[in-house]
Amino acid sequence: MSFRMLHTCYRVKNLEKSIEFYKSALNFQVVKERDFPESQFKLVYLSNSLTDDLYELELTYNYDQTEPYDLGNGYGHIAVEADDLQRTHAAHKEAGYEVTDLKSLSNNAATYYFITDPDGYRIEVIQAK
Repeated sequence: MSFRMLHTCYRVKNLEKSIEFYKSALNFQVVKERDFPESQFKLVYLSNSLTDDLYELELTYNYDQTEPYDLGNGYGHIAVEADDLQRTHAAHKEAGYEVTDLKSLSNNAATYYFITDPDGYRIEVIQAK
């Protein structure tokens, strides 16, 4: 038996704002959309994968959602890697995104920071090895 990761789902309040964030901040592109008007929701799948092993971020937009979603205290983050972390960090700060300072693990196993999307989801951006 084998398994492959397919996607992670986020519920978003403002679909257009979320799509714009993932496109401009992380170079994601919309790869497919599925609208279900009879059920009052729309799914938009984004990816920045450059390989055949396509992993997607699914944005779920519920038509009638007016309040921000409660992320709770169980959500951690998703992670992406950047080829030039310092340049990417500076660009995200300059663009006005909510970002943390650059951090390193005590054994220098990884250098990273977090950026927050419009709905409060955190994305860890890690220096590519």
